Order: sequence, then C-alpha cells, then structure tokens
Amino acid sequence: MTFTASMFAPVALGFFGLGTGYLIWGPAELLGFPTRSSDPAEARSTDRALGVWGMFLPGLCQLMVGVLLFVGLTWFQVFTDDSALYMAAVAFSAYGIHWFALGWNKFQGNDARTNAGMSVAFTVLSVVGAVVFFDAGAWPVGLLFAGLTAVYVTDFFVGIGIEVFEKVLGVVHIVVGLWLMYLTVAVILNTASGFDLPS
Repeated sequence: MTFTASMFAPVALGFFGLGTGYLIWGPAELLGFPTRSSDPAEARSTDRALGVWGMFLPGLCQLMVGVLLFVGLTWFQVFTDDSALYMAAVAFSAYGIHWFALGWNKFQGNDARTNAGMSVAFTVLSVVGAVVFFDAGAWPVGLLFAGLTAVYVTDFFVGIGIEVFEKVLGVVHIVVGLWLMYLTVAVILNTASGFDLPS
C-alpha cells in the first residue's frame, strides 16, 4: 500500500507547545512571576501549576509531533522529501518526554539537581540538531537548536546550584520562546496561506 506524500508535517504544533512552555517558565525564572509565596502551601501551588503546563504543552505537544513524524517517515512514508525531518522526529520525541519529567518533578516539588546530568545529554542533542538544520539550509530551525543549546548549557549551571543562572535561564527561555512563536506563525502561514516566510 502506498500513501500520498504530505506537505503537512505537524511541526508547528511542536514549536507552539515548546514556545508556550518557555513563555510560562521563563518569566517564573527571570521575574518570579507568578510570585512564589514564602508560605510552603502557596509556593507548592505555583510549582504544581508550572508542572501541569510543562507536562501538557511542551511535553504532550512535542511527543505527539515526534510520534507522528516517526510514523509518517517510517510506516507510511508520507514525509519523504526532507531527511532533516528525521532529526525533527528524534528531537520532538526526546524533548517531549523530557518535558513530562521536568513538569512532573516541578509538580511534585522534586530535587532539580538531577537536571544537571539531563542537560549534558540534551546539549549534545541540541548541537546535533543545529548541525543538521544548518547543513540542510534550514537556518531558522538551526537557530532554534542553537538557542536550545544555550538553554541546556545554562540549565547545567542551574542544576549544579549556581543561582544567578536561574535568571539567565529565564532570559534564554523567553528569547527562544519568542523565536518558537515566530516559527509557529511562519510554518502555519507558509503552509495554509502560501506565504514565503523563512522557516
């Protein structure tokens, strides 16, 4: 059985989900918004809210996109014209799963020091993504992966307890989150309305 090639790779959903997560977590890290109360019960409420957003926007959106890309590339072969989509499938899947862990740990109030080791692995994945997409001529996505590299390098220093890096991480999350919103808009307008924005 042969399926028709599709131009509708669902990457905009993954960009949107991750960007939303960054735009929620970034202000919490940089500005302390929403304000974290000194009352443990109220502080826990903030952590739980951040955790839910982390699991269901960057987590679920990216995991869904990663699985759809893998299925479309392998089982049904409807995405055959862009080998860089393989990197996208790996990245969306891995980042989505890791956001479930991040969100759950935040929701539960678990120790964030384990993020140091995680950040090493995700720095490697981010650098590989930057190489793949810059090499493919997809500089807007290559730039995204350069931003993701900055996220995980910064997160390493947060994980080992250097407090000033939490604010730096907030800035990086906000900047990369805004770039992800641009990519979301560009992919949707290019696909649905025939625009020709760099994406």
